[in-house]
Amino acid sequence: MNQSNSISQLLASHSADLDWQREFYEDLHRHPELSHHEERTASKIEAKLAEFDCELVTGIGGFGIAAIFRSPDEGPTVLMRADFDALPVVEQTGVDFASMNGNMHACGHDMHATALLGACAIINSLRGKWSGTFIALFQPAEETSDGAKRMLADGLISLIPRPDVCLAQHIMPGPAGQVQTAAGPIMAGCDSIRIRIAGRSAHASMPDKSIDPTLIAAMIVVRLQAIVGREVPPGEFFVISVGELHSGDKNNIIPDSAELVLNTRYYDPALAERVYAALHRVVEAECAASASPAQPTFEYFAHGEVTDNDPATAIAVRATFDDVFSDNVIDAKPSTASEDFCYLPQAWGVPYYFWLVGSTPEELLDNPPVNHQSNFIPDFEPTCHSSTQAGAAAVLSFLAKA
Repeated sequence: MNQSNSISQLLASHSADLDWQREFYEDLHRHPELSHHEERTASKIEAKLAEFDCELVTGIGGFGIAAIFRSPDEGPTVLMRADFDALPVVEQTGVDFASMNGNMHACGHDMHATALLGACAIINSLRGKWSGTFIALFQPAEETSDGAKRMLADGLISLIPRPDVCLAQHIMPGPAGQVQTAAGPIMAGCDSIRIRIAGRSAHASMPDKSIDPTLIAAMIVVRLQAIVGREVPPGEFFVISVGELHSGDKNNIIPDSAELVLNTRYYDPALAERVYAALHRVVEAECAASASPAQPTFEYFAHGEVTDNDPATAIAVRATFDDVFSDNVIDAKPSTASEDFCYLPQAWGVPYYFWLVGSTPEELLDNPPVNHQSNFIPDFEPTCHSSTQAGAAAVLSFLAKA
């Protein structure tokens, strides 16, 4: 019997009660909390974990939680992470458990937490059939790209056993319950860049007395896309989006400064460095062309690493998924969204694997809502089932006894 078959049989034989998951998920969805403010959410997760035979470490980097499941038998240590913060999005899903507080679980983190708790229940029920240590890590503040870093800064490495491999998953558009995997890049790297442009203010009726920073900013917006269109090779991926443009506050005054805030996405960090050099060149040239009285300034923040799956780990977990999910697992196209998960395995220098799970109701597949939209809501039953099974199966790929 091969390992994937044994894991498939283990999952079929577990005795965990998972009937609580829908109510738990709907409760988290109804009460979303923004990054660094997830106190209620963390307390709900802790209360559920208290039902299992595990050690809890709480308050890591804010509201982070680690649940440590130990076997008396020696074996590897596997960490699986779920995030649980929400977004400042006004919900427009129309479900009867919709949030009414102006925030929303528009990225699916409520599902991630529910599924990892379900995987905990399954693994807890299979004691004696696995060896080693399983760590369920619940991370706050993924949306601000600093949750993982804060947990590490708060001593995470010294608070839990060192993992041999780290795992995580994310729900995405696609047929609900479909497991999507890839070796290599699966989530993009990202940066945010704030650019400040100096001008000279004047009355709007006297533009010749001004140096108009709004015009400079507008020219930069156009030229940034020329970098992507003319300096990035056609077969490579890079996105520059201008998310904010601030300039002036009165219609008859040409302002003395403007600010652009950019967001970038990429799979190749070396390409990003080349694009950033071009970006500086273009911005500085546009400012010089308009006689800006000062050099532009550049502030880089909210950096996210490329999530780049370890090939050997990908092979091991995909073999399990192929058996457990049969024809409901596919090769994933890398997502252009970004994550901070990889900071965790990087801190220990261990391999990791990150996969996606489809969540779109069948009737919406032709035009699926995407993460961060106000109408993004997963089809609960297939999405939760596959996410829970995938989490447990991936962990057992390394811990199941032969």
